[in-house]
Amino acid sequence: MNDKSRFHLSLGLDYPQMKHREAARKAGVDPGGDIMIHGQPNEIAQGFRVKGDWTEGCIAIDDHEIEDIFAMTRIGTEVEIRP
Repeated sequence: MNDKSRFHLSLGLDYPQMKHREAARKAGVDPGGDIMIHGQPNEIAQGFRVKGDWTEGCIAIDDHEIEDIFAMTRIGTEVEIRP
């Protein structure tokens, strides 16, 4: 949980775990890493949203959404990401 992020709050995900690394190794691909759920970049005015795919694999949401999630989340909270 990072309230000093370059984004409006960020939550780091514990990924990749061993099972993800093993699956990626078997598939011959890079599992990635350093995945976060975060708000918009700090330099963007409140209420605005960056257009396009700029997150490099992270999950970007509106600032008010990350504020709600940040307030409800504790370290160890399980996260399921669905397409």
